[in-house]
Amino acid sequence: MPVEIRELNIKMSVVPRQEESAESAPNESGQPLKEEIIAECVEQVMEILKMKNER
Repeated sequence: MPVEIRELNIKMSVVPRQEESAESAPNESGQPLKEEIIAECVEQVMEILKMKNER
């Protein structure tokens, strides 16, 4: 019998690092790579939806 997850709660906290590398440094607008973070989230959500539709 398959298990169905109806709700998933994710909690996290973001703590800035003491040392900043080139990857975590803010870009020209002062935003810390916001577009890259959003793109990664969208990619992961699309992968989850694809897997869900394959079932």
